[in-house]
Amino acid sequence: MEGKVKEQKRHQQKHSGPKAERKKLKKQGGTTDEDERKRNPKAFAVQSAVRMAKTFHRAQDIKTKKHHIPLVDRTPLEPPPVVIVVVGPPKVGKTTLIRCLIKNFTRQKLGDICGPVTIVSGKRRRLTFMECNNDINTMIDLAKVADLVLMLIDASFGFEMETFEFLNICQVHGFPRIMGVLTHLDSFKNNKTLRKTKKNLKHRFWTEVYQGAKLFYLSGMVYGEYQTQEVKNLGRFISVMKFRPLVWQTSHPYALVDRMEDLTDPESIRTDPKCDRTVSLYGYLRGTYLKNKCQVHIPGVGDFQVADVNFLPDPCSLPDAQKKRALNEKERLLYAPMAGVGGVVYDRDAVYIDLPANHVNQQQVRPTTELVQSLIDTHATLDAKMAASKVSLFSGSATLDPTGIDEQKEESLQEKHVWDPNTQRNRRKVVFAEEEEDDVSSTTDDEYGDSEQEEDEDKDNLSEFLKEARAKSEKSAKNVTYTPPVKRQKLEKRKEEGEEMLAFADSEDDLEMSEEEESKEEGEAARARDSGHCSEEDEEESDDEESENESVEEEDDADDTVKKQTESEEEEEQGKYTVRLILVTLLILFIILLFLSIGALQWKDGLQQKASEAFLRQQEAAPNLRKLIYGSEASDSEDEDKELGGLFRVSRPHNSTKFQANALDCSRFNPDTFHDWDLEEMLNSIRDCFVTGKWEEGQDAATLLKEDEELYGDFEDLETGEIHKGPTEQQDPKEEAEESQMKVDDDEDQKNKRLEKKRRLKERFDAEYDDGDATYFDDLKEEMQKQAELNRTEFEDVDDETRVQYEGFRPGMYIRVEISSLPCEFVTNFDPHYPIILGGLASAEGNVGYLQMRLKKHRWHGRILKTRDPLILSLGWRRFQTIPLYHIEDHNGRHRLLKYTPQHMHCGASIWGPVTPQGTGFLAVQSLAGTKANFRIAATGVVLDLDKSVTVMKKLKLIGYPYKIFKNTCFVKGMFNTLLEVAKFEGASVRTVSGVRGQIKKALSTPLGAYRATFEDRLLMSDIVFLRSWYPVSVPQLYNPVTSLLLPVGQKDNWEGMRTLGQLKHDLGIRNNPNTDSLYKPLVRGQRRFNPLHIPKELQKALPFKSKPKQQQPKGKIPRDLQRPSVIREPHERKVAALLHALSTVHNHKRKKAHMVQHAKHKEFLQQKEKQEEAKLKRQKEARKKLYRVMGQMDQKKQRSSLKGLCSAGR
Repeated sequence: MEGKVKEQKRHQQKHSGPKAERKKLKKQGGTTDEDERKRNPKAFAVQSAVRMAKTFHRAQDIKTKKHHIPLVDRTPLEPPPVVIVVVGPPKVGKTTLIRCLIKNFTRQKLGDICGPVTIVSGKRRRLTFMECNNDINTMIDLAKVADLVLMLIDASFGFEMETFEFLNICQVHGFPRIMGVLTHLDSFKNNKTLRKTKKNLKHRFWTEVYQGAKLFYLSGMVYGEYQTQEVKNLGRFISVMKFRPLVWQTSHPYALVDRMEDLTDPESIRTDPKCDRTVSLYGYLRGTYLKNKCQVHIPGVGDFQVADVNFLPDPCSLPDAQKKRALNEKERLLYAPMAGVGGVVYDRDAVYIDLPANHVNQQQVRPTTELVQSLIDTHATLDAKMAASKVSLFSGSATLDPTGIDEQKEESLQEKHVWDPNTQRNRRKVVFAEEEEDDVSSTTDDEYGDSEQEEDEDKDNLSEFLKEARAKSEKSAKNVTYTPPVKRQKLEKRKEEGEEMLAFADSEDDLEMSEEEESKEEGEAARARDSGHCSEEDEEESDDEESENESVEEEDDADDTVKKQTESEEEEEQGKYTVRLILVTLLILFIILLFLSIGALQWKDGLQQKASEAFLRQQEAAPNLRKLIYGSEASDSEDEDKELGGLFRVSRPHNSTKFQANALDCSRFNPDTFHDWDLEEMLNSIRDCFVTGKWEEGQDAATLLKEDEELYGDFEDLETGEIHKGPTEQQDPKEEAEESQMKVDDDEDQKNKRLEKKRRLKERFDAEYDDGDATYFDDLKEEMQKQAELNRTEFEDVDDETRVQYEGFRPGMYIRVEISSLPCEFVTNFDPHYPIILGGLASAEGNVGYLQMRLKKHRWHGRILKTRDPLILSLGWRRFQTIPLYHIEDHNGRHRLLKYTPQHMHCGASIWGPVTPQGTGFLAVQSLAGTKANFRIAATGVVLDLDKSVTVMKKLKLIGYPYKIFKNTCFVKGMFNTLLEVAKFEGASVRTVSGVRGQIKKALSTPLGAYRATFEDRLLMSDIVFLRSWYPVSVPQLYNPVTSLLLPVGQKDNWEGMRTLGQLKHDLGIRNNPNTDSLYKPLVRGQRRFNPLHIPKELQKALPFKSKPKQQQPKGKIPRDLQRPSVIREPHERKVAALLHALSTVHNHKRKKAHMVQHAKHKEFLQQKEKQEEAKLKRQKEARKKLYRVMGQMDQKKQRSSLKGLCSAGR
């Protein structure tokens, strides 16, 4: 039974039916649609011309909607990596998604996501991932540089406010491609609820982005990661996605910084820790070309001038162009310097090598000679090591310090408790008396907290680790993508040149500059030995090696028992180190003496002759026009590209020309005043510059004249008529035959050229006139394509260094930008989780001036905006605080100041801020500190104008009171203060509260400020006169850049600028004193008494009797004698009255009841009558139909009989 395998039932193909018929037709090559069209063509004909026209128009509309204005494709051959920003609220899975995508593309796991992470995703595409935290500053900055946004949404919770805020930011600053990703779908237990939630979220996402926007679903997690197939599908969409260039990005150069190095002199930092820093920033250049010495803006820091720009080798280069489907393991590169990943990184002055522990497993190769090894591992100067060295003469005795041997005293150890924020524990610091006396030379307890002996041990441990790392790097050179042969060759060449001869500068300034450059390069190289970025595996490896060498780490100070056990071993190691140090000192002294004896005095030989030669060489050098124009000279010498061993070509990308700050001004030409033109030697030196001079052979004037005579032979002088004949020579018949054959060949070539020209002309004519489908859009696309091709081919064959001088640094290059005078807080408070963007500014964008804008309050923001309240704007690259004035244009063109922004309408805004091109969008927020529950984006808008052409006017009502009234003229006081003010407003129109219009006539002498005015009607003393006037308002000049990146770590999202008036009153506890006239008061109205209407007697006679006043006297009180006496009934009368009342009540009730019954009967009768009427109408209708039917039949019989008679008559 076990040997038998149950055979599965085979699939039986269908031989009949519609599916089989379709398969047969498919094999035969025909289709059912074509057969149906042939069999029944009328069924597929046009049934309705109107419907066909509508269908055609709709198809054309859909086609036209897909058209975009074609832009010139300025992307280089090697485009920069695509910036992918992962956005979402906290705890939604951003870091996990980035890790899974990196693992999908590079097969590597990345622990901590810090800063930009660049990977190679395909043969022609690289990706840079950047995580966006829940900070409005980070959202704004990354929205400006993002090419693709992965928007993570927690499906179990729904949309959060951060998602809509980021979408609105993107809409303002140029909308990049956006893809939604739903996470936490595994929390849904019911499939129906899951489907409904997906549908609702998808349609809401489409409403905000566009209809049909891609929305991915990450169904669940497996071992802390998303499912592999889902991540792979997402990666495929990212790899093939196309991006449309955004206007702001394509018109400005910018870089997303992925590495930062501090180049400040350590001595300056030691003397002044708050000094400005010189920093080099690294990143891929994007956008457009970047010029050297231009102005850049770092969002969150400010505007700066670029000191120097260089391009470096690509640290994450694309693979070589090969016809293959996938990348191999070596080409799956990952570059994340801020996260400690990056391999080998080349710099202008150093090479950084990162050696992960999981890739280096080879055995260490160490020099056998300890003296050579100590020379290799020397990382400090000799005097520094001697000053820091200590010797113990006897085991267990105290160590001797060179600086304090003579001043040794008996001292007791003191203990000091120091809180270490890194390890979160109290550490016991040993304090010596010498350290207490000299605080300046010693390091601070918070930073180091180690004794000098521990520092020496750490130096030894560091040198041991560097020895092993160098040995491992030599064996793992195959696995490292970038090897540094160029730097080594450069250093070796410098050493050889230094041994052969000493360089003499042409001037004293050049000599000083060369010394400064050497010192700078030495300082930077010393700093570059430790990049400060190491991975977790490196730290573990260093810990293991230190434990093998039996060294004591810094964090083990509290462990006294271990210290006692290893104390003797440390003393032995210290003794070995002292002996090694003495040997090294002797060897270095020997080398110095040898150098002094051999070549130390050679530089003095012929010093005067060398100086004179250098001076003459400088004076006789011809001016280089290219250097005068561009400021530098590209060296085209053959020494730049050398072949090493006939196999490798050494390229030197770092030999770009450096611009020095105090170099000679090459645009000025200094006249030469040292040449003596009376000497024959000086005249001979410039004789060849003229035609009469002695030129090279073949360029001399006499030689060229002779060649012209031989070439042209006989000629006639048209002025004199003289005929000149050239030398006649006899030609051989063979030569004549050859010449005739050559003429025939030339004729054939000319004929072929003419035919080719005609063919091209005919093709162009056919293309223009035969192609009737070509539209204006196609022509525009073709024109843009030709322009893009021309841009690519212009500098295609030029090397990078020359190309950079002409067009600047092109997008796609990995550049190094050096910026001086950066605030020290930028370096000390550096946090890699916040992006650093280097945004290039145009020539006019560095200025500050007046801007006119169109602004609208966001419909989701809770409160309207008040004018003169400080507002934080994001405009261009900048984020700054300013004070806007809101205004609206009236029908007469006046811009009227508004106190508040309109609720659902645009208004104008005038601000003082950086000059930005017209049409640039901006957004406004009121506060950047913290996350609030409401919507943070307060307003959006666009820049309209860049000058002060708009004058904002504010309405001012001046109030006065009349104090003398004559018929239509009155005197008004209280509106003005002086006669001059009244004189300015003579002829102005005034108005009263009741609506009576008037005009100011003339000022009065007393009281001051009173005037005479005329009105349409007589005024009352209770009237109030007001004058409506306008006066211009000045825009407050406030430009306060947001410096969020200078804040300490953990407080970068708490930047606070100028507070509004309401915030100040709230913080200071100030309450408004209300205006008493504005308060509501209880209204007490007195009773008004009107006079009786008095009609003259003459008018009463003319009135009709109806309208005449009647002579009616008011009724008074009835006298007592006329009042009717009350009747008092007897008991018997009361009983009779009650009985009659009861009987009348019963009678009324019976009558009412009978009336109701009669009404119901009448209603029923009406219903029966209505039914009978309906039946009667129905019968009449049926009888009418029957009658009409009989009459129709009779008419048909008559027609038939008449037709029969006609037919018989015709026969």
